[in-house]
Amino acid sequence: MKSGPVIRRRALLEAVLTAAAGTALAPQTALARVLSQRHAHTHAQGHAHHGGTHHHGAGRAAHQLARHTDHSPAPAALAEANAPAPAATTPARAPAVLRGAAPPRPLVMIDPGHGGKDPGAIGVSGTYEKHVAEAAALELRRQLLASGRYRVAMTRSGDRFIPLDGRVELAHRHQAGLFISLHADALPDSSVRGASVYTLSGNASDRQTAALAQRENSADRFASAAWQGVSPEVAQILGSLVREETRHGSTRMAGSVVQAFRNRIGLLSHPARHAGFVVLKSADIPSVLVEMGFMSNPHDEAALRQSGHRQQVALAMKAAVDHYFNVISS
Repeated sequence: MKSGPVIRRRALLEAVLTAAAGTALAPQTALARVLSQRHAHTHAQGHAHHGGTHHHGAGRAAHQLARHTDHSPAPAALAEANAPAPAATTPARAPAVLRGAAPPRPLVMIDPGHGGKDPGAIGVSGTYEKHVAEAAALELRRQLLASGRYRVAMTRSGDRFIPLDGRVELAHRHQAGLFISLHADALPDSSVRGASVYTLSGNASDRQTAALAQRENSADRFASAAWQGVSPEVAQILGSLVREETRHGSTRMAGSVVQAFRNRIGLLSHPARHAGFVVLKSADIPSVLVEMGFMSNPHDEAALRQSGHRQQVALAMKAAVDHYFNVISS
């Protein structure tokens, strides 16, 4: 059952905790076992769909876990093995995530860029980016809610200033499955026009980024109270898996945006790009920043001022969101 990184991470933790409780295994051993099983499933799917090509992250993680895990049976497990077979009882109900219960609708966090004291780019005729971004975000929100497939939250409503790290924190607070930041850029060259989409660059680094990364990469973000006894090595490996999954999710969503825009909205040359935007630095939420056009270009600015064009942008974005969740749920 895969309906987004948040749900998948919960399912992974649920499976590990269930395995640990049901077999009296140490959490480290249970995590290694679950990852090995999932790696085997991924391996089989990889051969079926890609002629033998598959992702090795889970396999590496399981191997690393094996080096940090005591595979000896726990005392409770030994006692259970030597005890007489218990009388038949009514099977305990499995957790909902294991019973195949329908997952909740994914939550999409929409981030209208800038706001309040930060106007963003100012168009050639005086249009503020913050107003264009909010209008487009509200239209996207309307279309997503109308589909009935998603829950939607916004980082700001109205002309308010929200710090960049505050926007990321809001997404975490809402347990978003996808984060979309909407902008409209400006350049000295007014001839440049077209939309583009950004994902986080792996080599963007500065002191502030390092501090943010330390908070994002904290094992506490990935663990519940039941994981307080897990070794730092295991927590680090689990965190690494989540971050790797997030990077793949962001790239997949960026590709969906480019594909959806291609036949509806003019694109910049090489529209899928990478940069160290603070709002994209969530460790566990796939995130994209969409530049809908250039406020410095008269044609783009005029188009973004029109509600009909913003509806087309939102329609393309909804198609990209649909495609993204269809792929990860298949």
